[in-house]
Amino acid sequence: MNTKNTPVVGIIKKIMPAVVSIGISKSVKKIEKDIPKELAPFLPFHGGHLEIPDELLDGKGMVKIGGGSGFIVDKTGVIITNKHVVADKDAEYTVILDNGKKFTAEVLARDPIDDVAIIKINSDEPLPIVDLGNSSSIDLGESVIAIGNALGIFKNTVSSGIISGLARSIRAASETGGKEPTMQELRGLIQTDAAINPGNSGGPLVNLNGEAIGINAAIVFGAQNLGFAIPINSVKRDIADLKSYGRIRRPLLGLRYIMLNENIQNRMKLPVDHGAMLFGQKPHTPAIIPGSPAAKAGLKEKDIILSCNGEDITSEKTIQDFMEEMEVGKILNLKVIRGKKQFNAKVTLTERK
Repeated sequence: MNTKNTPVVGIIKKIMPAVVSIGISKSVKKIEKDIPKELAPFLPFHGGHLEIPDELLDGKGMVKIGGGSGFIVDKTGVIITNKHVVADKDAEYTVILDNGKKFTAEVLARDPIDDVAIIKINSDEPLPIVDLGNSSSIDLGESVIAIGNALGIFKNTVSSGIISGLARSIRAASETGGKEPTMQELRGLIQTDAAINPGNSGGPLVNLNGEAIGINAAIVFGAQNLGFAIPINSVKRDIADLKSYGRIRRPLLGLRYIMLNENIQNRMKLPVDHGAMLFGQKPHTPAIIPGSPAAKAGLKEKDIILSCNGEDITSEKTIQDFMEEMEVGKILNLKVIRGKKQFNAKVTLTERK
């Protein structure tokens, strides 16, 4: 058998030219500005300026502070990556193609909720692209390939595995350019045992048709064979918004809540052991954001929302999960308990700023 002609090898050869590395750099002056005062005495300052090793400086005197991955989805140079890769608005981003060519990237949009960003480079010639698949039609056990700039060092590293979980909800660590890993809640994720390492963030998770079905997004430190990707349909929605409105539009409901269970019911003497109770920590994080659609609909702290558009709210499908399926201007029909009274509330979603 000629292993060089296997389907996986063919897919990698097709996809690889459209996968990019993203370099993150920042001026010394801006780095100095970000340093907490209490840490300054322990850092190598000379003549009032931070000393940077030569190997961390690029040709323009910028400091290399991190790296990530991305993939081209339009031949004009539109690239998908993770929001946390390009989160620093003071940094500069350089895209390195598979052939070694370098371009300065412009950040077109950052999704206000999901870990997705859209950036662009300007090329004199059409660029190769990764076709986008349908993340709603994927199956457990389906073979996948992850490609990315592993550890920010090993450009376009390839790993393979299967889809080992769907609609996952995790609190995961994901690296950010030049900063320590941060914890965040991520929902609706694709779980895979294909190796995803720091630096892989933003690279494509590809099926055996050569289509991207997800963006490599997160790892769980201390675990093995656990990687997570954002479903590609969320990305397709963001691209469509950018084309139609010039920005990513995500709906705002404007409330905070805790999911109920039997333990919370008994402790707080509540009438039900399920649903979402509106709950905040005044004054900085109120349950209902003033002026929001939830506030205009008359919702109040300690209201319990039982269902949304006729479907029960559960730990498997929370209000946040319903919001992933909604658009600006759409109406949510909520079934609510307040004290001993049950009523329906209609909430018209506005755009999240």
